[in-house]
Amino acid sequence: MTPDPGTALLTDRYELTMVAAALADGTASRRCVFELFARRLPDGRRYGVVAGTGRLLEALERFRFGPEDLELLAGVVDEDTVDWLRDYRFSGDVDGYPEGELYFPGSPILTVSGTFADAVILETLALSIYNHDSAIASAAARMVTAAAGRPLIEMGSRRTHEEAAVACARAAYLAGFGATSNLAARLRHGIPTAGTAAHAWILLHDDERSAFASQVAALGESTTLLVDTFDIRQGIDNAIAAAGTGLGAIRIDSGDLGELARQAREQLDGLGATGTKIVLSGDLDEYAIASLRAEPVDSYGVGTSVVTGSGHPTAGMVYKLVEVDGRPVSKRSTSKESRGGRKAALRRHKPTGTSVEEVVYRADAPPAVGPHDTVLPVPLVRGGKVQAGVDDLEAARDRLRGALVSVPWEGLKLSRGEPAIPTTFLSDQP
Repeated sequence: MTPDPGTALLTDRYELTMVAAALADGTASRRCVFELFARRLPDGRRYGVVAGTGRLLEALERFRFGPEDLELLAGVVDEDTVDWLRDYRFSGDVDGYPEGELYFPGSPILTVSGTFADAVILETLALSIYNHDSAIASAAARMVTAAAGRPLIEMGSRRTHEEAAVACARAAYLAGFGATSNLAARLRHGIPTAGTAAHAWILLHDDERSAFASQVAALGESTTLLVDTFDIRQGIDNAIAAAGTGLGAIRIDSGDLGELARQAREQLDGLGATGTKIVLSGDLDEYAIASLRAEPVDSYGVGTSVVTGSGHPTAGMVYKLVEVDGRPVSKRSTSKESRGGRKAALRRHKPTGTSVEEVVYRADAPPAVGPHDTVLPVPLVRGGKVQAGVDDLEAARDRLRGALVSVPWEGLKLSRGEPAIPTTFLSDQP
């Protein structure tokens, strides 16, 4: 295996050519503020979930240009820039919404402050992580809501890039999934894993009952048996014959899942396996999960729809320069505008805890903070040093659970509509 190459080359060429030009004309050291935000929510979405903060902070600590990186860049930028990159360490500050928080159009999700060269070089890395992980977490959170308390397992590793699979498992777990099939996600992030056997296991054996008996012998009667390889009714009979009425669960991966779940529950109960659970999988998304809410289902396995772009829209986040040497700057391009000046935000709540409004304001002119308001950005990095505890995955998972409870009920609908709460931009007011 090759050594870990770090994260510095996970970027676009133009980031480094801008640094080279800025070093040459003297603007590289100008104090700048960049903000990462989404201009709008994807069509059909009423909230977004901030995810990827922990991964970005870990990547930032490994953002170093090694000898091989510098050798490659010798043909991209001039020698003075190569020398500057050799010693590069991010030394600025980063503030942002804590991971697991909700975001809305214009929310200043991440604010990076430092010299121009210090901060612009992080654009591609920050966007690639946040756009990916926030899209996954936003889709997964809708599935968790649709499941109405029933556990979900993320099992999409075979439907995406091998490294993306680990990030997907992390984002889905943050959103409330209970486990993943991906073992690397357990190693890196401590996420519980689940999984027993695929259809290949059944086909390997001379008959279905032999396959089930072997699995039970190896994994115990609490295992989950996949019963839809041939005929589901016969599969259930074979499963109980092999494991007894103490069988942990059966899994159904195809067909009319609602009707099959009802039939399976009736058959299991008739066989005396009243405690055997029913797990459904097979191209499930939030809409399919919601349609199964009234069925006798105990948990869901979700793959393709949570890890691929076909299952959810992108987050559409951008990273824009908003301040230079204390002076607000903004982009005015049609449909791609940005708001100048460093900003922060707070969320207003009713005394009951229900969120009612997000207020985005100039950081140098904060509004009065009421007793039920929450100031959203928190310090993530100071002087290049990651702050303690800001990458805690379990804390982010708990935070999202609380944030979703605060959303007005209509904001949790799967149907199209306005964002769950409105955003007021005090920064636009004189």
